[in-house]
Amino acid sequence: MDRDHLSHSPAPTRTALARVGAALCWLIAALACAWIAWCTAIGPLMRADAGLAAFRWTNGVAFVAMFVVCFGIVWLLVRSAHRAADSDTRTTASLGGAADSTAHLSDSAHRTSAPAAHLAGRTIALPPRAARFFAAAGRLTVRATRNWRRIWLVLAIGWLWIPTTLLVAYGADILSQTREFAWAWNQWTGLEQPYIGFFSFVPMDIYPTAHYMWSTDPTYLTDQHNIVLTVIYGASAALSRYLTGSNDAGFVVLAALQWLFAGFCCASAANRFFNLPWIPRTASAPHTHPDYAHPERLRTATPIDFAHPERGSRIHTLTAHTPAPAGPLARALVMLLFLCCPLVTFSTISLTKSPLFAFAFTWWFGLMYELYMTHRNAPARPQRTRPVTIAALVVSCVVMLVSAKYAWYILMIQVVLSLLADRRRWRLYLLTLLLPTVLVHGAIAMLIGSGAIIGGDPIESRGAQLQMIARVAQRNPGAIPESAARKLAPIFNIDQMAQAYRSEDADPVKSSGIQSKKVSYRWRSVTAEDMKQFNAAWFEIVRADPQTAFDALFAKSYGYFDVFDPPYVPMSYYVDNDYVQQSNTWIKHYNHDWRGGVAHVVRQWSRIPVLGWVTHGNFYVTLTLLIGAAELALRRWRALSWHMPLLLLMGVMITAPANNFERHMLPIAFVFGFLCITFARDNRGGSWVHGPARGTAHDSPRA
Repeated sequence: MDRDHLSHSPAPTRTALARVGAALCWLIAALACAWIAWCTAIGPLMRADAGLAAFRWTNGVAFVAMFVVCFGIVWLLVRSAHRAADSDTRTTASLGGAADSTAHLSDSAHRTSAPAAHLAGRTIALPPRAARFFAAAGRLTVRATRNWRRIWLVLAIGWLWIPTTLLVAYGADILSQTREFAWAWNQWTGLEQPYIGFFSFVPMDIYPTAHYMWSTDPTYLTDQHNIVLTVIYGASAALSRYLTGSNDAGFVVLAALQWLFAGFCCASAANRFFNLPWIPRTASAPHTHPDYAHPERLRTATPIDFAHPERGSRIHTLTAHTPAPAGPLARALVMLLFLCCPLVTFSTISLTKSPLFAFAFTWWFGLMYELYMTHRNAPARPQRTRPVTIAALVVSCVVMLVSAKYAWYILMIQVVLSLLADRRRWRLYLLTLLLPTVLVHGAIAMLIGSGAIIGGDPIESRGAQLQMIARVAQRNPGAIPESAARKLAPIFNIDQMAQAYRSEDADPVKSSGIQSKKVSYRWRSVTAEDMKQFNAAWFEIVRADPQTAFDALFAKSYGYFDVFDPPYVPMSYYVDNDYVQQSNTWIKHYNHDWRGGVAHVVRQWSRIPVLGWVTHGNFYVTLTLLIGAAELALRRWRALSWHMPLLLLMGVMITAPANNFERHMLPIAFVFGFLCITFARDNRGGSWVHGPARGTAHDSPRA
């Protein structure tokens, strides 16, 4: 009896562990829903600057209602995935009858003109005229998005009005970068300029960057906005001043180049999600199979040979678990998002680091999708990665690294996750992700260490802590312990800190801005030793008045997850602000009123309840978090390992200086449509494999 009992004990143990694991996954998914519900419930309090002390039963009702909605969305996503899996199981079993499958395929091919519409696996009868219209529209959409060149052409035509009528969009950052480069150029050419001085004010004082970080030998270049981007922008502006007498022409050229790059990045990513270009096609008619418009038919068809027989290559077959290209509806919705959403359109010409990073991230996201889809669980080696994909991964990583400093954190974490999820291709991840990160970040670190450039002030990453201290100093100064005040005194003027505090933005507290700003942060006199006391002082203040401190934390982060919260700084700001409309030479005279009118229309659109949500970044952030919760509940570990950068970007938002700053949400908004395609495709089938399918699409515990 004992032997029998021991021999059969592992199975119940595995079942119990699986149940515990499933429960934990659902618990974390519920916590994600609770976070969204919490941010939504406290939104009215934070907008009224009332704080958590004003929390009432109405806010509790809002929390419960939003939690039910969010958890319901996750539950529906999980249920749809299970239904698709059950359908695939029945479909796979039916493939045993080759004759029946062949007959079904033939019948499907002859019914492509039938008056019906396919939606979510169901057939809806349509009038013949409407059916012909939708069929023609579907064929046109597929043909227009058949490859990356056509997608790029569609985007270029749809976006042509942006660079021709608006020219360029920018804010204060690029002006600071060009000023830095100009001072550095003056230094290189021998012009005498002020450097470190208590009463002097140079470009590094605008952010500001603490003087203890400055090199002994004068240097005016910093890594505040990433040194590579500063040099490119600054050199372009300097050349423009030399040729035309102003920065304007250089800014317009930079915007045009970014516009082209944006189109390429979106087209490249869309091609990978729409057309699965790594899957071999027939030499004569790629993408022209009549069932491409109806993926559900491909799952019920006899395996189709997509090889090139004339080349004698290895046979690749489309099996029941091979993903089909995206349908016309998915293509149309994604293209509509790219062509019409102000988050995308205004970003194409906005000369700030975030849009450039977002477009490079979109390109990289599509490349990683190819690696995700070509992974296989079989013992044999995985499908060979295309050389163009390897080169593109390196370039996209480099662009991300030179546009946003936090990119290296994301890439380093992604290297670890990729090695865990796809260890057979470890060399590929080390070459394309780790090596560029080490080289670019290492080179910048060496420049900072040698004194050639000044590093970015670490105070930039302490926005949440600064807001917590400043709110306590403003609302309850008597709660600040004397020991904490002594530790903060060399770093901050607490009285000025309280006066500068604004609940939605930490920049005034850290003294960012022009020379007339309040000197809250003592950047001129603070030392590295003083900064070591900062965390201890912050902890003492939070412990003394946790409610006020957490009011500050939520006030600067809730908007990223509250779809009812209007953006603090929308992307339309970069189109219509004083820097563009007044503080330049001739750009301000080009379509001045048109520029203001476009921004006004977008602002009015964004204020429309529900319909205006599609113009807000937090709408896409919230839905992305819910899709991630559904993937966690489904335990799709490999998909989660590839989508983890989206969660890391949400962490960047929370630590950012401002609340609901739309440019921080751009990467998630740009790839949201692709994320939906991925989730739906994972519901229907598995990654591409050679020959018969080895397993289902779902990353089950056994996968």
